[in-house]
Amino acid sequence: MEFRRYLRFHRLGLFKYGLERQQFSRFRVRQWQPAGARAGHHNRLVVMNGTVTRMPEQGVVRPHDGSITFSSMATSVSVRVLSPATDVDEQIAAVVDVFRDVERTCTRFDASSPLMVANASPNEWHVVPEVLLRAVAYAAAAHEATDGLFDPRVLTHLIDLGYDRTLPFDQGPLTLEREPVVTARLDEGRWRPEIDGRRSAIRLGPVPIDLGGIGKGLAVARASKLLRGSGLGYLINAGGDCSVGGEGPSDGRWLVGVEKPSNADELVAVLELCDQGCATSSTRRRKWQVNDRAVHHLIDPRTGSSSDGGLGAVTVFAADPMWAEVWSKTLFLVGAERIAAEATRRGLAALWIHEDGTVGSSPEMAPHLMWQESDVTQ
Repeated sequence: MEFRRYLRFHRLGLFKYGLERQQFSRFRVRQWQPAGARAGHHNRLVVMNGTVTRMPEQGVVRPHDGSITFSSMATSVSVRVLSPATDVDEQIAAVVDVFRDVERTCTRFDASSPLMVANASPNEWHVVPEVLLRAVAYAAAAHEATDGLFDPRVLTHLIDLGYDRTLPFDQGPLTLEREPVVTARLDEGRWRPEIDGRRSAIRLGPVPIDLGGIGKGLAVARASKLLRGSGLGYLINAGGDCSVGGEGPSDGRWLVGVEKPSNADELVAVLELCDQGCATSSTRRRKWQVNDRAVHHLIDPRTGSSSDGGLGAVTVFAADPMWAEVWSKTLFLVGAERIAAEATRRGLAALWIHEDGTVGSSPEMAPHLMWQESDVTQ
């Protein structure tokens, strides 16, 4: 099988094959793995006509192909511009600045960040940068839109589980020895932070918050706006939060490969993405052991524990990458029994993978679905 182009990133891969739409069903997933690809390295490989080349080193811009890969927000961020304009260097540099700014402002891993300063005394008013003001406003809107299921007040639960710093998830199985933790649901009622746009000030309420997901989605959304008009088409992928615009490398389309949570070398679906955002919430990477207990980062505020709703991953398309992030996490927390009904009720383009490997999708995802494993639930 000949691969004309292949581009794959962490958790979400963007692919170009010399295949028409009707040909996808003929090939088994294992035939889509190029020679030399290894688990955990797909986000650094580009295969052109079977020749393996490396993506640019972190922080190095390649003006002739308009691409960069760098680290931010504890993940790898990849940007690619097809047929770039002459000023693409400045646009890509501005994208890097956006991610750095959001990370500096919204990180919970730096006690001096504006977010953590506000978290230290959340019942007081704090004058904050515009980025943090906007992130809190988006988080509050997401909290209301999801009937409270998206709740940034899970920070204390993450800390109790040992996720109080950047953890080495890429270095193999991780076990933390901690004092026994008694988890409890959030009983604070609805979260209604106070936001004063005129003064650029916030008052969070009695409980500190985590803005990791919102911050990453916000950075992707802002970066996407900066890349409009930068070339024939563009891609931004930040550890599974993705945005594309313009023409893609697959006959003008961008194709998204959804990996199995249990095996990143295999795909369960190929989806077509056009001028949209996309996000996947998954337990594949951010999982660890606390003593003898398996946990992950997707905390259900109804229990105060890692969600155990029977799902391994959820992918959502949305016009705004930030809302794709919100709804992918929310549907993950909804759980396997209710996800189909909830995605349909909300009108969401969603695809999900059960813990047993079966795959489901909403009616709104059907126009984007180019290939899916045969073991399917609807």
